[in-house]
Parts: sequence; C-alpha cells; structure tokens
Amino acid sequence: MATQHHTRRSPRPRNLVSGLLFGIGLAAFMDEVVFHQLLQWHHFYDRSTTSVGLFSDGLFHAFGWFAVVAGLFLFADLRRWHQLLWPRWIGGVLLGAGAFQLYDGTVQHKLMGLHQIRYEVDLLAYDTVWNSVAVLLIVAGAWLTYRTRAAVPPGTAETTADA
Repeated sequence: MATQHHTRRSPRPRNLVSGLLFGIGLAAFMDEVVFHQLLQWHHFYDRSTTSVGLFSDGLFHAFGWFAVVAGLFLFADLRRWHQLLWPRWIGGVLLGAGAFQLYDGTVQHKLMGLHQIRYEVDLLAYDTVWNSVAVLLIVAGAWLTYRTRAAVPPGTAETTADA
C-alpha cells in the first residue's frame, strides 16, 4: 500500500521542498561559519551583550542544521522511491538559499535591525553584493524550477514535456 501511495503522487513538490529546506539550511550554515565565526563581523543578534550574541548564533546555527537535516530526510525518501529529480531539487536549493539570503539582507538587516553585515563601514557595497547574489540565486532557482514543472523520474509512465 505504501508503494502505491508513492507511485501515484507527483514527486515534483517533494523534490522542491527538499531542495528548499536544504538551500535554506546551507545558506544559514555558510552565513554562520563565514561571517559570524571566521570573520567575526557580527552575531545573529547584536543589540545586546556578546554573550547574548553568541547564544543567538547558536540558535541560528541549530535552525540551519534542522533545515538541512529535514531536507536530507526528504531527499533520502525521494532516493528510496527512485523519485529524485536532480534539476528540480537543485532549483529548490538555489531558491531556498536565495530566499534566505534576501530575507536576511532586507528583513533582518534593514527592517528589524538585528545585525548588519559589518559595522563602522559604508554598507552600500556590502548590502548591494549581498542582495544581488540573493536575487541571482532566486532567478536561477526559479528558472530551474520552471523548466522542471513537468519533470518525472526516469522509468515512470508519465512523459515529460520540458525536463
């Protein structure tokens, strides 16, 4: 019965969700490691003491890893049922990473003021690069997702129009 359940539903949404979660977690991980830990430019929450900033970094890091693990569980399920659509999954990764980065750069940096990329420098160049990369990731992910809107796993009865 479980096999029929997996063969009747389209795997496209699950490929996209798995990629989105992995992309969000991957972007959060890279942000945390590069900007928070290696460069030490900021903490997730810089409006309090250093201890609070470090604690907020830990919560942020945990969030990123939970997203990666959830995405990989879905990924393993897709592989188990031979329903992995690599281009669609990669499109989801790019969309997730770009959406996370754009959310971070606009909502967390500017609207909420939780932290900035750097302090005591002109932020225009940093913000422009940060948000431009985010938009490029989103555009590439949206393009891949659109191109795989009718994709089906190899060996299934459905035909693909544009995969």
